[in-house]
Amino acid sequence: MDPATPPGDTRRSLWRLADPRSLRWKIAAGVAAAACAMALGIGVLVHRTTETRSMNIGRADALRELDAAQAEFRAVQQGRARQDGDPRPAYRTGGEVPDRLLDLLAAGPAPVTWYDTSKPAQGPSMWAATEVDGTPLAVSVNMIADQYGREALDRHMRYAALATLAVVVPVTLLAAELVVRRLRRVAGTARRIRHGDLDARTAGRGHDEIGEISSAVDHMADALQNRLHAEQRFTADVAHELRTPLAGLVASASLLPEGEATDLVRDRVKVLHALVDDLLEISRLDAGAERADPQPVPLDELVEESVRRTGLDTVITVTARAVVETDPRRVDRIVTNLVVNAHRHGAPPVEVTVDGATVVVRDHGPGFPADLLAEGPQRFRTGAAERGHGHGLGLTIALGQAQVIGARLTFADADAGGAVEGGAVATLTLPGPLNRP
Repeated sequence: MDPATPPGDTRRSLWRLADPRSLRWKIAAGVAAAACAMALGIGVLVHRTTETRSMNIGRADALRELDAAQAEFRAVQQGRARQDGDPRPAYRTGGEVPDRLLDLLAAGPAPVTWYDTSKPAQGPSMWAATEVDGTPLAVSVNMIADQYGREALDRHMRYAALATLAVVVPVTLLAAELVVRRLRRVAGTARRIRHGDLDARTAGRGHDEIGEISSAVDHMADALQNRLHAEQRFTADVAHELRTPLAGLVASASLLPEGEATDLVRDRVKVLHALVDDLLEISRLDAGAERADPQPVPLDELVEESVRRTGLDTVITVTARAVVETDPRRVDRIVTNLVVNAHRHGAPPVEVTVDGATVVVRDHGPGFPADLLAEGPQRFRTGAAERGHGHGLGLTIALGQAQVIGARLTFADADAGGAVEGGAVATLTLPGPLNRP
């Protein structure tokens, strides 16, 4: 194993190799099944052909022996008695003939043959029988050597089939790995696109079906990237175009006489101004124009100041103090958005805990919606209705700013264990602290 390879990646690679659901194993199993079926078919065909040939040869030998036995039997009947030293005739007559042969002689025309396997200890025999002047006459030919030859042939075919599988399966796995590797590259590209890497491309070569899939994924990524860039440009253009009339609207609202209607107009203008600022910030994040300006700052003091300026009733707890090197303006933006979101969509008490380089913002409301936990924050979507209303940009901006400063922002629901438990939990983890006072 490469020392630079993380143990987790090695374990995942080994699991992919051993996973029976993998395409490589399915291909290998299919090829092995086809090879077994072919070996079985060829084996059965060879076995039956050999057996048929052996039976034909055995019948021919038995019929030749029967012809010789008929000549000898007729010679005996004609009075040419055997000398005492002559061998006993190699045939059987009358009651010495097996009952099966007598039945065959009675049922069909002579001569007849019968393959006898009733005596395993002596081996099989091929019988031939006929009638000579009304007397049954039979001879037998031992087939044990033929049986041994067929058994040896069957055994060798089985060994050959196993040897073929021992070669075919590894070769199939290696060949399937080339296909699976290309498919895995396509899947990896799709996952990278799914996680926001719009520049990911497969760049697959080949003119087969996998090449077509790779080309389709690349073209889809191009179209998606172009569409997203067009939407980002549209959002930025709209936000910029709204700034001038909005500035005039703010100035006009400030000149209105005091009153309830004026307060309502000023409040809506303020909301619209905040929305345009959020849109401009998102357009800069999407375009990758934001750059961090890191500097050493005490995180607990920065968070306390950010929470204080929100003007919202929030409980702050510092369990460990630390100095971190980060962009304070962006951390302030993240913490402010998280606290405002907790008050707007959650329920009190809202708690902020600073533990070294980690900031946790928790409310005691209904928690985050399931789609936010699964997919992350989505602009212009606040999720569940019970978490209130809004344009859904706060968490999106917080997540984008966290990426700019190299921090990790995660969202989860606290376990509901009582009347005041539960709620939504957002955790901001900054790069390692410079020191802990």
